[in-house]
Amino acid sequence: MSLTKKIVTTCVLICVVMTLQSCGAKRSPIEQISANLKNTPEYSIILEDMEIRGSVFKQYYHKYKVIIKDNIQYTGFTRVSEPYYRNNENYLGMSLLSKTEDGYIKTPSPPGYQYIGDSRYGEWKQDRSGNSFWAFYGQYMFMSHMFGMVNRPVYRSDYSAYTDYRKKNRPYYGSKNQYGTNGTVTKQTHKSFFQRKMARQKMAKQSFSQKVKQRAGRSQSPFRGRGGGFGK
Repeated sequence: MSLTKKIVTTCVLICVVMTLQSCGAKRSPIEQISANLKNTPEYSIILEDMEIRGSVFKQYYHKYKVIIKDNIQYTGFTRVSEPYYRNNENYLGMSLLSKTEDGYIKTPSPPGYQYIGDSRYGEWKQDRSGNSFWAFYGQYMFMSHMFGMVNRPVYRSDYSAYTDYRKKNRPYYGSKNQYGTNGTVTKQTHKSFFQRKMARQKMAKQSFSQKVKQRAGRSQSPFRGRGGGFGK
């Protein structure tokens, strides 16, 4: 990517972040990012992180990774509504929206799957066991790194399942549930999210235990009953 294109891309995404941080916006963060990138022919918007803040009055946040060609940018944590958070809480690490020359893909899916099977970007090859897997052409090899496919090749059977799920507008979590918030791959690539989640659960348990002890302490009277103990 040329220096000019990188500067333009960075400026666009700075506008995205500024838009996301504005208050009272009625559109979802994904819709806002998409609107800012309406003249960009190809991109992916990935749910990079999630967070719940507060105990009594909870606030919900999303963080996104935006990939344009070979450029990656991250938004800051953006506050979202609870319903929006709940609707997407199973999609950590997945692409929520992607755009290619063929149009938009709005069904949550593993990052980069929109390029699989497209002969403009790569081809199917066979491994030693005879299994067919996707290989990007040399000039697009960077996609394997950006989308985390270097050590996790996409086999034709996986892609076939993905296309079936996409036709039915159903999220695809991988043949062995590798992707999404409960995915085995996600637990390796998004460790900070799970560390915060465990810390929050631990704090909630400690707070609950303290409340139980306080209630138990208040229920015990410091004086004996009328029946006894004092001499005449």
